[in-house]
Amino acid sequence: MEQEIKVAIYGATGYTGVELLNILLKHPRVKIVGLTSQSHVGKRLKEVFPFLEGPVGNLKITSDAEEEYDLAFLCLPHEESLELVPKLLNQGKKVIDLSGAYRIKNPQIYPEYYGFQHKYPKILERAVYGLPEIYRERIRNAQLVANPGCYPTSVLLALYPLIIERVKIEKVVITSLSGVSGAGRKPVQHFHFPEMYGDFFAYSLDKHRHVPEMESVIKEIGEVNILLRFSPVVVPTSRGMLSSLSIFCDKVEAKELYNETYKNEKFVRIVLEPPHVKHVLGTNLCLLYSFWDERVKCLQVISVIDNLGKGASSQAVQNFNIMFGFEEDLALNTVPSFP
Repeated sequence: MEQEIKVAIYGATGYTGVELLNILLKHPRVKIVGLTSQSHVGKRLKEVFPFLEGPVGNLKITSDAEEEYDLAFLCLPHEESLELVPKLLNQGKKVIDLSGAYRIKNPQIYPEYYGFQHKYPKILERAVYGLPEIYRERIRNAQLVANPGCYPTSVLLALYPLIIERVKIEKVVITSLSGVSGAGRKPVQHFHFPEMYGDFFAYSLDKHRHVPEMESVIKEIGEVNILLRFSPVVVPTSRGMLSSLSIFCDKVEAKELYNETYKNEKFVRIVLEPPHVKHVLGTNLCLLYSFWDERVKCLQVISVIDNLGKGASSQAVQNFNIMFGFEEDLALNTVPSFP
C-alpha cells in the first residue's frame, strides 16, 4: 500500500489556505484530517465554501487540529506561526510555514521589519528556506520549512543564475506588481472594490519586509552583499505577480546562462518574449525573460508567477513532495486557465 501522509491546514479559510486545499485534494498521497480557522470555528468546510464537497467538505473547522497528523501547513499571520511552530516541532510534527516568521536567520531583523521580537533563535537556525530551486537538498531532510514570500520567489529566481555565476553586480532596481490577493482575505479599506477598481499604487517603499529576506538569501548563496531598490505595486487584479528587474552588471550571455541553470527544473521556464501573468495563473510555474540593454549596460529580467501558486501554496506542496520523497510535480502538473 502506498504511503499516505496525514496533513492539517492551519488557517484553512484564507486565500492561501483555500488554494492549498484545492491542490491537496488532487494529491494521491495526502489525506487532509484537520482544518483550523478562528473565524469559522464549528462550521463544516462546505458551509464556508460550497464548492468543496465530499469528505473534506464535511470536515469540521476547529480552533486547533485535533486528529493525529504528520505535517502541518501554517497559513497564519506571522505572530501566530511564531508561537505555534515550537509547539508543533516539540510534538514531532513536520511543518511548512507560509508566514514570514522563520524566513530570516537574523532575529534582530524582526523588530524593525515585522514589529515583534523573535524569541526562538535556535529554531530559526533549524528552519530551511523553502525555495526548491536553490535549497532542494536541505529541504529533503527538513523538519521546518519556511515557505518564501511571493515577491522574493519571483525576484530570487530571476537573480539566482547571476549570483551563482559570480557575475559582478553593481545595483539592482526592482518593480514588482502584485494582485490584491497578496494582501490577504481580511477586508482593508484601500483594497475595497470601489477604491481598488481602476487604481494601482506603490506601498512600503522605504521599508518592505521582503527586502531583508531577499538580501539575506543572496548573501548566503553568493557570499556577496547586494542592496536591492525594491518597489512593490498593487494592481486591480485578484492574483498574479510580475517582477521587472533592472540589473546593472557586467555583460553576460543571459539566455544561455538561464537556460543552463534551469535546464532540469520542472517549474522554471525561460521564454523568448516578455511573459504575461495569465500564462502562469493557477500553476506552480515561474517564467523568465531576459534582455541586455547595451545602451545603458543593464540586464532586464522579467519574472512572472502566480502569487498564490509558486508564490505561496503550490510551492508549499512542491516542498511537501520533496520532504516526503515524492515526485516534485505530484498534484502540480497543471496548465493555466487561459485566457
